[in-house]
Amino acid sequence: MTLRGHKRGVAAVRFSPNGKWIASCSADCTIKVWNAQTGTLVHTLEGHLAGVSTISWAPDSIVLASGSDDKSIRLWDVRTGKCMPTALTGHHNYVYSIAFSPKGNMLVSGSYDEAVFLWDVRTARVMRSLPAHSDPVSGVDFVRDGTLVASCSSDGLIRIWDSNTGQCLKTLVHEDNAPVTSVRFSPNGKFVLAATLDSSVRLWKYVEGRCIKTYQGHVNQKFSINACFGEYGKAVIWDVNTKKVLQVLTGHEDVVLGVDSSPDSVMVATCSLDGSIKVWKNSPDK
Repeated sequence: MTLRGHKRGVAAVRFSPNGKWIASCSADCTIKVWNAQTGTLVHTLEGHLAGVSTISWAPDSIVLASGSDDKSIRLWDVRTGKCMPTALTGHHNYVYSIAFSPKGNMLVSGSYDEAVFLWDVRTARVMRSLPAHSDPVSGVDFVRDGTLVASCSSDGLIRIWDSNTGQCLKTLVHEDNAPVTSVRFSPNGKFVLAATLDSSVRLWKYVEGRCIKTYQGHVNQKFSINACFGEYGKAVIWDVNTKKVLQVLTGHEDVVLGVDSSPDSVMVATCSLDGSIKVWKNSPDK
């Protein structure tokens, strides 16, 4: 399926945890929610005053958070398509990355103001401000049990934080010190996957502070792509263990900025500067 409707480039795409919905956000200031099976547009969420770079689903698949260049984070009820009354404000620059905690009670955000904020979702207030990096924060994520937060930046650093105390537990840095554009914990919580502007994606065993795999085969030295995909008009799928390129998904007409897989791993969604979202489905024999 190809999902069209955004008027400008699409920065991020995310499957809901229950697999029913696909959310996308764009430089056109809107967020769209689509039916994952049919591709039907369910809602267009409007309220941000500038482009939207990042979205995250709450674990209940009912609330969607969005972060924008208007410096705010908004929470949306996907059942009604309405914005919750109180925006999360406090960042002094573009909000570039957000992630819900596994319980849905906290939200972590990274901004061009170089800070990482931990929010109490219920009160819409900042619980903790982490002086995280010396350059814009490009990616944040929660580990699966919510005890840790990862952040990354164009300063080339990946940092692991204790979400309860705000203490920095580990700093990961590769010898090339390339700007890091996204960071994501592995599903088992043991690894961190980071995309960098040296055409590489790296898998870190963060407890040991060691990079154990480097995935290559795409070209990216400019765009803030999502965790492990990106090239002009392509999404690249690697085998985690062998580092081999399993498949290259082609079809977009411009840079692929974001990617997500459905909870059952049957579908992959990609989004691009060409303004479209594409949904890819595994063949039954694979």
